[in-house]
Amino acid sequence: MFGLEALDLARIQFAFTISFHILFPAITIGLASYLAVLEGLWLKTRDDTYRDLYHFWSKIFAVNFGMGVVSGLVMAYQFGTNWSRFSDFAGAVTGPLLTYEVLTAFFLEAGFLGVMLFGWNRVGRGLHFFSTVMVAIGTLISTFWILASNSWMQTPQGYEIVDGRVIPVDWLAVVFNPSFPYRLMHMSIAAFVATAFFVGSSAAWHLLRGRDNPAIRRMLSMAMWMALVVAPIQAVVGDFHGLNTLKHQPAKIAAIEGHWENVGNEPTPLILFGLPDMKAEKTRFAVEIPYLGSLILTHSLDKQVPALKEFPPEDRPNSTIVFWSFRVMVGLGLLMIFTGLCSLWLRRNDRLYQSRPFLHMVLWMGPSGLIAILAGWFTTEIGRQPWVVYGLMRTADASSGHSFAQMSITLVLFVVVYFALFGAGLSYMMRLVRKGPEAHEAEPTDGGPGQKRTPARPLSAANEGDDVDHNDRSNKGN
Repeated sequence: MFGLEALDLARIQFAFTISFHILFPAITIGLASYLAVLEGLWLKTRDDTYRDLYHFWSKIFAVNFGMGVVSGLVMAYQFGTNWSRFSDFAGAVTGPLLTYEVLTAFFLEAGFLGVMLFGWNRVGRGLHFFSTVMVAIGTLISTFWILASNSWMQTPQGYEIVDGRVIPVDWLAVVFNPSFPYRLMHMSIAAFVATAFFVGSSAAWHLLRGRDNPAIRRMLSMAMWMALVVAPIQAVVGDFHGLNTLKHQPAKIAAIEGHWENVGNEPTPLILFGLPDMKAEKTRFAVEIPYLGSLILTHSLDKQVPALKEFPPEDRPNSTIVFWSFRVMVGLGLLMIFTGLCSLWLRRNDRLYQSRPFLHMVLWMGPSGLIAILAGWFTTEIGRQPWVVYGLMRTADASSGHSFAQMSITLVLFVVVYFALFGAGLSYMMRLVRKGPEAHEAEPTDGGPGQKRTPARPLSAANEGDDVDHNDRSNKGN
């Protein structure tokens, strides 16, 4: 079927499930820190706008967190079901790293999540804020361990191979492998940027529908400040990440650039666009800029970038895919920087909340961060091929060896169940977004025995009648 084998279906299944999963932790990481900032600002300023935004986004965080946990469990099982040979080979490294994530991050999040979501007006303000901060820290610790495991697969260090299995001999070298610091920073910042545009897009949607109030304006303002500051930082971190990849995974860089061969001692041009052809071993219709490839990738005008033909055909990543996935990521990153600069210009002219072209741009940029994360993840993982552990174990040797029929059936089931389950979850979450933040009544000044307090209801959705349109009409008439 389409020339695919059982191994290809196993890879597609893993790519499909992780593509769903990675979206939820990315928003969870960003929203957790956003909630901590909102509650901290409310405690400091007593501005109820921050409190209202906290209640609004905590509901969306709760739904997103739940879907992330469910999709993450499936990922863990797949290591044993579809990639058992990999687990047998490298389980002594990846197993403990994932266990550390559960023992530190997940337990920390689970321990304080209930207080954060249901403890408003049930515990003191200090304890509630502490719980929110602990959940935010837990998401970052989770990112630390997950990226440590995946980065080790990209640039393995601190191990010995004994009887055909990887044995860790230096855990500091395992965790802090050469690509880990760059990938940790790149992914963490990506989560913050993606969340900023998610929040900003939500605010733009309400403003375009005539719902203009301090909470909506505060959402857009905070999101655009984040985009303005963090998106350029991401570009710098990405440059350092690229230099690290060039050093440790030169074949990946050659595939990303669609660069097949060097000519004499000439500097490497940058191919902006083209169609890499793996069989013909060339990039068709290439649009090149002389010298720029050497300048960006080596920070010089005379050094050459390794070419794909310098590697055996069986060791080359699929340039056709990573060439374009990388450009999607970079293109969206440039648009994010542009959006942040536009917001600064409009802010200085007091038009940030009135410019409809800008609000439409922010609205359409809402999913840009998540799409960029997926594109970057495809670039990283497909660019590592044909290795599952770079230089140590090939992907073809890592699978469990299931039949084509077995992989076909399970892949179809995953697609059906995921779209039904997470489609419903995403629909519910977007319904919450459409409802928007609401003003809450004054609350008790502090917790304590004997005071009447009602727990928050973070999963309360919009009213069954969905009064969004009514609210919009009311605001337009004011």
